[in-house]
Amino acid sequence: MKPIVAIVGRPNVGKSTLFNKIAGRRISIVEDTPGVTRDRVYADVSWLDKHFTLIDTGGIEPNSKDEILSQMRRQAELAVEMADVVILMTNLHDGVTANDMDVASMMLKAQKKIVLAVNKADTVGEPPAEFYEFYNLGLGDPIAISSTHGLGVGDLLDAVCEQFPEDSDTSGEDDSIKIAVIGRPNAGKSSLINHILGEERVIVSNIAGTTRDAIDSSYEKDGIKYTLIDTAGMRKRGKIDEVVERYSVVRSLAAVDRSDVCVIMLDAEEGVTEQDTKIAGYAHEQGKAAVIAVNKWDLIEKDSKTMQSFTDRVREGFAYMQYAPILFISAKTGQRIDKLFEEINEANAQHKRRISTGMLNDILNDAMARQQPPSDKGKRLKIYYGTQASAEPPTFVLFCNSTELFHYSYLRYIENRIREAFGFSGTPIRFILREKGDKDK
Repeated sequence: MKPIVAIVGRPNVGKSTLFNKIAGRRISIVEDTPGVTRDRVYADVSWLDKHFTLIDTGGIEPNSKDEILSQMRRQAELAVEMADVVILMTNLHDGVTANDMDVASMMLKAQKKIVLAVNKADTVGEPPAEFYEFYNLGLGDPIAISSTHGLGVGDLLDAVCEQFPEDSDTSGEDDSIKIAVIGRPNAGKSSLINHILGEERVIVSNIAGTTRDAIDSSYEKDGIKYTLIDTAGMRKRGKIDEVVERYSVVRSLAAVDRSDVCVIMLDAEEGVTEQDTKIAGYAHEQGKAAVIAVNKWDLIEKDSKTMQSFTDRVREGFAYMQYAPILFISAKTGQRIDKLFEEINEANAQHKRRISTGMLNDILNDAMARQQPPSDKGKRLKIYYGTQASAEPPTFVLFCNSTELFHYSYLRYIENRIREAFGFSGTPIRFILREKGDKDK
């Protein structure tokens, strides 16, 4: 397993800025508001030839009674439990505070390998006299860094890599299926991931907007590796008044971009809303494999027609996603979670599937024989042949005499014939139309 490195410290010492600097991109939300990073945020990063997982944590307020802050402390403690090496962040400008001493003693009790980073040492050369005060924490030699400018970060990473366990795998190969769990706020996305992992990995609260970042978790089931990405709930633009939350929506869209399969979470009590169709529409436009999971099914009063009528409503709302299987689940009780993984595996396999040119053309010829291509003013559409250009999603190039004659309805007919023959359950199919003169459409 890859080594895990957690960045911890009290709020607002620059943990997220350091995390983003090492990760090389803005993954954690950076805002000058204590408590912005609420959950553990993960990134796979590398330094020289060493690959490891970096975790950013919410600031530890050891004695806070505030509900969200105390949950953040628990999250940070869980991150430390998982970590092979802990980077304890402090701040040169504030000196050693009582909270720093408390956090340091928590780390020492956890008996973890600790690297002490003193942030905001923004000048090159000998560190100022205040720097030496940090030896009082009893954690060995502190390393002066500037997370904003990147000064000292290389020395810090060298010190971290030296502490990796000898048996850890730092090769950096990732063959996991990446699953983005997307949907409106409060649909149960975090509860689903927590149920799968069997631990409180993500803060769960009925306050909409609790999950602000897209968060990665590794999971293995039946020998298959998964990366679960919990995303902030996406709500209507008019309701996004916090700057931080606007970042979160962008982050959720980015989570869709880097996923293999999207699990679109619906709330059974709310039904299908316009916002659900917009969220799913983005996944469809990006060509992602998809499974629709209707959550909180255990809370619905049912009769023999309930499931069918809800399925019909979902199919109507997601008319462009007829290929996506629908599952009725309960993140709370675990109902049909095993079946959900079967559908995810199938959707992922179909998304990557390739079919031979010969088989494709047999289907095209059969389709044209069954239903004659459309004509206009005496000129009839002819499809000369087709070939699969790429997978993820399966994309087919069809060569014809005229793209103008290729009506949308006939293209839908061709898609349906391909799906009847080859399945492609859970994945969109794309077509590129080309005339003899090789023009794309």
